[in-house]
Amino acid sequence: MLPVPKAGFVENLPGSEFVYPAGDGFSKEELKEKVVDCDVIVTVYGNKLDNEVIDAAPGLKMIANYGAGYDNVDVAYASSKNILVTNSPDPVTEPTAELAFGLMIAVARRIGEMNNRLRMDGGIQWGVMRNLSTTLMGKRLGIIGMGAIGKAIARRALASGMEVVYHNRKPVDKAVEAQYKAQYLSLEELLKTSDVVSLNVPLTTETKHMIGKKELDLMKTSAYLVNTARGPVVDEAALIDALKKGNIAGAGLDVYEKEPNIPEALFEMNNVVLMPHLGTATYETRDEMSVVVAHNIKAAFEGRMPSNAINPDVLAHW
Repeated sequence: MLPVPKAGFVENLPGSEFVYPAGDGFSKEELKEKVVDCDVIVTVYGNKLDNEVIDAAPGLKMIANYGAGYDNVDVAYASSKNILVTNSPDPVTEPTAELAFGLMIAVARRIGEMNNRLRMDGGIQWGVMRNLSTTLMGKRLGIIGMGAIGKAIARRALASGMEVVYHNRKPVDKAVEAQYKAQYLSLEELLKTSDVVSLNVPLTTETKHMIGKKELDLMKTSAYLVNTARGPVVDEAALIDALKKGNIAGAGLDVYEKEPNIPEALFEMNNVVLMPHLGTATYETRDEMSVVVAHNIKAAFEGRMPSNAINPDVLAHW
């Protein structure tokens, strides 16, 4: 495991032995050596767990992912070995929504750009009709992925006077639509009519590059794209091209296609606000995530179904 907060594990898994890195984490070869006698591996989102590491742990029963996304784990391979996989989605909902909405405000109101210009000698000219930006009140927010995070963003949008539309694989319950005053639209209609598009989908074979040239061309030239989901959901080259040509007004990005590498072109654009994958990065969230992961482990080894089991059927084979 990586050096995530220990307290949640120690307090909730008394009597357990923890193999914990002293620095930023184990190398792959170190990990293969360390997991030989392990019953559980705690993985961290964004850090791929190779199948050969799984093979190096003959007694492995569980992979407990520290994060909502679990595309860093080969779930099918784990299932073939009757290894339970869990994730920890609940703690990440509010902080991710918070950052997503912050990115919307930052790019629409040019907060990052103005901050940078003010720090440069002669970088800005003051004036009542200079440095204008776009207000979000009264604008349409298109949410792609109306799950827990999408709903939390919708709640913030409503409080800010925005109209909410969304696209899912299938519509949410009418009661949920009523709660968030949200209208279901096709992906094409959402892209055509939204002033801000927020991506909140997991990375799967279906969602990889779901936003590419075709989709970006549908968006308004005055619209903004915000991605706090996963980098490969967006075709990054197509996004850069759309931004350069002015096909969309700007973007707020917390994730990238080949993290931690970010294309130089994005750094050069004043209408792009960049964050280094910090959607869940708060002190409170990290502590809570450790507790949730520990609870998942405790439940499984007490013979109960963890609430965040990804492949629950394997428990029958334990």
